[in-house]
Amino acid sequence: MKLKTVVAQNLRRLRHIKGMSQEELAELADVYRTYVGHLEREIHSPTVDMLEKLAEILDVAPTDFFTNPPPPIPPPPPRKRRRSQSR
Repeated sequence: MKLKTVVAQNLRRLRHIKGMSQEELAELADVYRTYVGHLEREIHSPTVDMLEKLAEILDVAPTDFFTNPPPPIPPPPPRKRRRSQSR
C-alpha cells in the first residue's frame, strides 16, 4: 500500500474517531475544508508541519498517520423505531 494511501486512511479514521467533520478539523487547522477532503482522497499530500498540526488537533502522535490502519470501526446498529400505538 502506498504511504500516501496509509496517511489518507488514517487521517479519515482518526477524524471519525474524534467525531469531527472535515469542516471542524479544517477550521481548527486554519485550512479550507476542501483541503482536508483532498488529503483524505489523496489529491494532496500534507507537509510535515501540517501533519504535526493535525496530530495535535486530533490528540494523536504524528506517527499514528503512518501505521497501517486497523479495520474500520463499525457504525453503531440502527435504532429501533417505536411504533405509534394508534387505536
